[in-house]
Amino acid sequence: MKQLRIGHLSTAYHTAFILMGGEWIESKMNVEANWRLFPTGPEMIKALTRKELDIGYIGLPPAMIGIDKGLEIKCVAGGHIEGTVFTALKNFKTLGELGTINKVLSQFKSRTIGTTTRGSIHDVIIRRLIDQAGLQEKVHVRNFEWADFILEAMEQNEVDGGCGTPPLAVLAARYLGGRIVLPPNAMWPHSPSYGIVATLETIKESTDMLQGFLRLHEKACNLAREKPQEATKMALRAIGILDKDFLLDVLKVSPKYCASLPNEYVESSLAFVPVLRGMGYISKPLVKADIFQTDIIERIHKEKPHYDDPGKLG
Repeated sequence: MKQLRIGHLSTAYHTAFILMGGEWIESKMNVEANWRLFPTGPEMIKALTRKELDIGYIGLPPAMIGIDKGLEIKCVAGGHIEGTVFTALKNFKTLGELGTINKVLSQFKSRTIGTTTRGSIHDVIIRRLIDQAGLQEKVHVRNFEWADFILEAMEQNEVDGGCGTPPLAVLAARYLGGRIVLPPNAMWPHSPSYGIVATLETIKESTDMLQGFLRLHEKACNLAREKPQEATKMALRAIGILDKDFLLDVLKVSPKYCASLPNEYVESSLAFVPVLRGMGYISKPLVKADIFQTDIIERIHKEKPHYDDPGKLG
């Protein structure tokens, strides 16, 4: 039986957990799926560099950093947009209450915001917003190896807020009374919270298998939007420790799921290039052809993108 080595993150809304829970790759493709969990995108890039993976679920900024360093991968499909959210303890006011991003961030002068490792999409977005607000010398950003550690740091008052994925926001609300102070659409519109990257070797030598995987990925994206109850039931078989209501709440924070690569996704990704260069994460002015190969997903996903169609999650 052929094998597909897939890197994924702990992020509960990725289709990885639907595919794992339903064993779709094994049953529908007759391929053995070798899943490997990573704490962050930058760690997955290291494994891709060591040729330990064929494809991966990853935010686009870490992928760009790898490509800048010579890693031979391409983004071959989307997955989700606007997946970065800023949550804080209940004594902080929200964007809706204060009116501007700068006013929200000004609350954190001489305070600390927790986020994922340097070079991750959440790290890049929150640092960019802090820089734009002119607060880079006044607001401290603390990076964590695992996103799960941010919630613990908030609970112990080591950080005052956390910038990360929707699961972080839902957990903070449940256990700490936390609030979303900056929603996903305010932080970076159309931001490519994750896509599917594949090695050039996989694209060239295992095209049929890659195409089969992307068909299942698209099917899982649609399931999350159209039948969230069924999607969560399948995902929980793989995750195990979370409850159904929690996962449904996560899906609703930013219900923008699709496998397509429309212009908005691509342009938002390319907008990270000067930001990454300015932060010293990449050295070259990457262009679309350096990052994306869209022809495979275009053969699979011929209809309009679904990112702005939340289905039953809206």
